Amino acid sequence: MDRTRLHRLLDRESAEAARRNPRSRAAYERADHLFGRVPMTWMNKTAGAFPRYLDTARGARITDIDGHTYVDFCLGDTGAMAGHSPAVVAEAVRSRFAESGGATAMMPTEDAAWVGAELTRRFGLARWSFSLTATDANRWSIRLARAVTGRPKILVNSYSYHGSVDESLIVVGPDGQGTARPGNVGAPCDVTLTSRVAEFNDLPQLERELAHGDVAAVLMEPALTNIGIVLPEPGYLDGVRELTRRHGTLLIIDETHTFSAGPGGCTAAWGLEPDMLTIGKAIGGGIPAGAYGLSAGLAERLLARPDLDLIDMGGVGGTLAGNALSVAAMRATLEHVLTDSAFDRMAKLSERFEAGVRAGIDRWSLPWSVSRLGARTEYRFADPAPRTGSESAAAADEELEDFLHLYLANRGVLLTPFHNMALMCPDTTEQDVDRHTEVFAAALTELVG
Repeated sequence: MDRTRLHRLLDRESAEAARRNPRSRAAYERADHLFGRVPMTWMNKTAGAFPRYLDTARGARITDIDGHTYVDFCLGDTGAMAGHSPAVVAEAVRSRFAESGGATAMMPTEDAAWVGAELTRRFGLARWSFSLTATDANRWSIRLARAVTGRPKILVNSYSYHGSVDESLIVVGPDGQGTARPGNVGAPCDVTLTSRVAEFNDLPQLERELAHGDVAAVLMEPALTNIGIVLPEPGYLDGVRELTRRHGTLLIIDETHTFSAGPGGCTAAWGLEPDMLTIGKAIGGGIPAGAYGLSAGLAERLLARPDLDLIDMGGVGGTLAGNALSVAAMRATLEHVLTDSAFDRMAKLSERFEAGVRAGIDRWSLPWSVSRLGARTEYRFADPAPRTGSESAAAADEELEDFLHLYLANRGVLLTPFHNMALMCPDTTEQDVDRHTEVFAAALTELVG
């Protein structure tokens, strides 16, 4: 890679982004009373000097306040996997809020039982409870796991993603031991006091950590996603299940991003048997929603414990969790939008996207790789594809990533700003995918041609 050429192109695309987006830039500069000038600090994770500001969004299209329309493969970093404002979800939310009234009343609705049954159909877990985010679903699952096992620690994979859960912010250090993930802010304690860690796809390391006998649960993504897609090697997930059972450790599968694998995520697609499952973001069609499921046996064990306060102040639940508005959105999304047939179409589009990226990489013989997980595709600056989270983190190239993101955005295509991920929604078209292929090929021609 000619870094001088890369820097020149990056400077050019940064200047072009500033020229094209004066209203977004001005809005950002005016936002003095927002911490970091954005509503949530992650919104600063974007290529260029400032984020683009949202005006409208429908389906697979976003328009910013400068009037530019984009093909959106970011989709709210999975939160809008159903597409932006699906009509049936918008109507369910409007009806619940404007006609029936009562977005949140600390009372159940009949929609909730339907959603629970549908989640059981898709994922196989027998009992469900709702949250507003997958982060909370993970936190509450962790507490239940500790309660029922009497063990203090949680094991995660290095560079896995489970939201802002304190126990998950641990990675394998250079010495092979657990250490705080770089950038962790205000940790309440040394993360090794609460957590153990093993590399994804490394069964011997997992077995060594479980052998201590203090791990309540393994919390894992069935494929790593937020560090770039890292797929499980043959036999790895079966080995995880066998080891957790042998050591009396619960298995919690986080399907928040891997839901892209199909209507029942990787759990259904690959025949997994978790004790608990967490999910969030996409199941509410853009309305805040999350859920965690428990096997029938685990649910019975927990409910049979009179010493556990599962009703009041037990550290599990929240006032707005399971509110009528979120539950109505979940039902509309699961019943009418993210259907089995929709996932079939999305996966085919993702295959088309993968083929377009691979063609560009092959044309220039780049040492890059492409991985796909159902409706989600990602390219990495490494070949072969990384097999662990640490390998994937080491393959990062921020300048190269920023150039590609800016080049695409300046020509009307958005990727997830955190990495080179593209997600399909039910409204994505073949023409949208082909537009990315065209612009991606042009970027590579300028970069290495």
